[in-house]
Amino acid sequence: MNGPGHEVEGGQPKPPRRLWVPIVIVALVFCVGGAAVAGGLWWVADRAESDLLDQEMNCCWEEGATPAWMSKQVGIRFPEQASDRRAGYKVGQRYDTGLLSFVLPSAEAQTYTDRLVPGNIKMSGNTLIKGKDYRPAATFTHLGLPEPETFTRDLRRTSLCPEGLDTPEGAQLQRCIDLFVHEYKPGTTRIYVRSTIEPSMKPPPAGNRQ
Repeated sequence: MNGPGHEVEGGQPKPPRRLWVPIVIVALVFCVGGAAVAGGLWWVADRAESDLLDQEMNCCWEEGATPAWMSKQVGIRFPEQASDRRAGYKVGQRYDTGLLSFVLPSAEAQTYTDRLVPGNIKMSGNTLIKGKDYRPAATFTHLGLPEPETFTRDLRRTSLCPEGLDTPEGAQLQRCIDLFVHEYKPGTTRIYVRSTIEPSMKPPPAGNRQ
């Protein structure tokens, strides 16, 4: 006769039932400990990535890059009706980036883009919509604006370079630009301009608001 906890099935003895409990407890401890370590490592990595992203987004912006100064450097003239004018200039490792943005009544925005974009260039919709977490090298978020690449409706966009551009406003252009036109509410349109620039410009000191 077999003793308690030593039942035989198929000729093979089983371990005593009372030994299963500590084995299961030890396994659970290792599983819980491993999950805690993995969770801690994930949190540390996620926090480090978030800190690096914040540092990259907030780094290297020149405070003296006013809308008037940026307008002259890129060659984008503000229409008289333009309101909420914003600008930024970010220094990069290889290239700098200039940003401009302003608001016009939609009819005036159409007139302005007609004077800037040649008739043989058709402004397209946003066919490659980016996610809400999209962060280009220089973000319009720095200017308190959403990224135009994330808009799903009412956006038109194109790219222009000054070479051979003979439209009334295009003739003023000094650098290649990405142009975004977004009617963010009926009758009101915001224009976004992004320009990649060789690191040869230096904005005026922050105190100079000319």
